Amino acid sequence: MNKIITTEPKPIWKLRCTLGEGTLWVKEHNSIYFVDIKKKKICSLNIKNKKKNIFKVNKEVGFIAHIKNHIFILGLQGELRIQNLKSKKVLKSIPIEPKIKLNRINDGKTDPAGNLWFGTMDNLERNVEKGSLYKLDKNLKLTKVDKNYRITNGPAFIDEYNLYHTDSRKKTIYKIKINKKNKIISKNIFKKFSPEEGVPDGMTLDKNKNLWVAHFRGACISVFNSKAKLIHRIHFPAKNITNCAFGGKNNQELYVSTATKGMNKADLRKFRYSGFFFSVKTNSKGILQKKFILSNEEKRSLL
Repeated sequence: MNKIITTEPKPIWKLRCTLGEGTLWVKEHNSIYFVDIKKKKICSLNIKNKKKNIFKVNKEVGFIAHIKNHIFILGLQGELRIQNLKSKKVLKSIPIEPKIKLNRINDGKTDPAGNLWFGTMDNLERNVEKGSLYKLDKNLKLTKVDKNYRITNGPAFIDEYNLYHTDSRKKTIYKIKINKKNKIISKNIFKKFSPEEGVPDGMTLDKNKNLWVAHFRGACISVFNSKAKLIHRIHFPAKNITNCAFGGKNNQELYVSTATKGMNKADLRKFRYSGFFFSVKTNSKGILQKKFILSNEEKRSLL
């Protein structure tokens, strides 16, 4: 296998995200998207013309997934929302955990079949296991696949039935296998972080099935092979690395969000690029994230 080569991280948007997250490459827009959860913002950067856009929403937003044109599905506190970001028109709202008022949606991704997976967590970040992992299919049917998480992160999909998913509070990345009925067949610890490594946060896979993991409070991204062996590390001038996604030309550029959340003045002096948005050129190719695919019936009713 070829050795992974990466450039120094380059800040491409010098904004102070409180909690940058949800990196998403949308090829037809030539744009990388990401969110600032706490500031209730969705940001996009067109890498060809360098045009920047910020879309404001009325709730904390953990992730977005693309459907078509300017229509996205947003993971918000208490709901999934299908919305046209350009016109601001809301097409559908799906309540999520209405009885758990202090929960919010955190990270989310589509699988290779175009289903949406996302996790919930206690928004006050108390040491409680109130988070769950959900799947939303093309008919907008919601299934709870797993539970008892403190802070959900990921997921990253090896294929339609095998994925990595993280409980950040437990510093643990799991490898999960499900069947066609969305039942878990196996769930094993893939990697547990030491206190010095910080906390595993967002992650993505490359074409060689290596897992690229952001370290919150760890100032780096680690690359693990399928046997959980560390094969590469990228160091950042930012303390809290939150999420990453491949995109750009040939899907070989890694885009990385960061956060200032929980940092004191000494931290900010030491890691003065915290909250910035970065790009890293690589010799690896990423797996392009699928759009969220709706059934023809749902398309007709919504779009």
